[in-house]
Amino acid sequence: MTQPRDFAGYAGHPPAMRWPNGAGLAVSIVVNVEEGAELSLSAGDERNEHIYEAVERVEGQPDLCMESHFEYGPRAGWPRIREALRSRKVPATLNACGRALEATPWIAQQAVEDGHEIAAHGWRWERHVHMDEQTERRAIARTVAAIERSAGTPPLGWHTRSATSSHTRDLLIEQGGFLYDSNAYNDDIPYVVDTGHGPHVVLPYAFDTNDMRYYNNGGFVFAEDFARYCIAGFDRLLQEADDAPRMLSIGLHTRIIGRPARIAGLEAFLDHVLAHENVWLATRADIAQAWRKAIGLPDWQPRPCPETFATDSPT
Repeated sequence: MTQPRDFAGYAGHPPAMRWPNGAGLAVSIVVNVEEGAELSLSAGDERNEHIYEAVERVEGQPDLCMESHFEYGPRAGWPRIREALRSRKVPATLNACGRALEATPWIAQQAVEDGHEIAAHGWRWERHVHMDEQTERRAIARTVAAIERSAGTPPLGWHTRSATSSHTRDLLIEQGGFLYDSNAYNDDIPYVVDTGHGPHVVLPYAFDTNDMRYYNNGGFVFAEDFARYCIAGFDRLLQEADDAPRMLSIGLHTRIIGRPARIAGLEAFLDHVLAHENVWLATRADIAQAWRKAIGLPDWQPRPCPETFATDSPT
């Protein structure tokens, strides 16, 4: 099914609003928690994940090398990222796969303790584009249940790994518990889509201000590469925010930016942001709520989850 595309957006006339405390720029730090949810024969999946700093396929046997690479994030990367955020009192959103939190529940517990948001990133770390509707419905249900068990509350946001299916957003709205989704990359500010259940907020994400660019010839090598690029994006959006609202998303992964030679890039970026005024560092749920309020929408309330979102069947 082909969905209509919107090339115009706000057409140069975004809402005349300000973020809390009169800020012009909202900065969203996103920590992707995927380790333990990557495809693995050891976990009973149909194949092994094959994308890391090198691309290599291992078929027919568990890929113990790949599994070890992904274990680095929870063991060594997350503590560094956690300290960088906690020592600076910076709130973040953890985009967490349900199966990842089942393997590393302490990450959710520590994040909640530090005041971060836990959002949903799918059950497994996989695209949804080829899922049939019932399979995807079950994946959403399993993810929500796993996050609620680990974090104590269900997620308010959803972000699929890369390509969604044509019915992903409809299913999220049907589920009733999602304030927003981040399944878009098409703007520097939030926007609202109309649905049968009322307005739904979309918070666009970004692949350029993202540590994934350390992989697969993305251009980042040194910690300074990440810091310089993200600071350049921040400085430009902060300048534009004098006249119109702006939002900057920074994407992190525990197994990537958490490496000892890279973590200083995140620290330098955060210190640069904190040295400026007219900036609001916030979770994505807080940004979505603020956007609704600023454009005159009523407070969002979750709806009862339909029985079709049962979690008793595997994805």
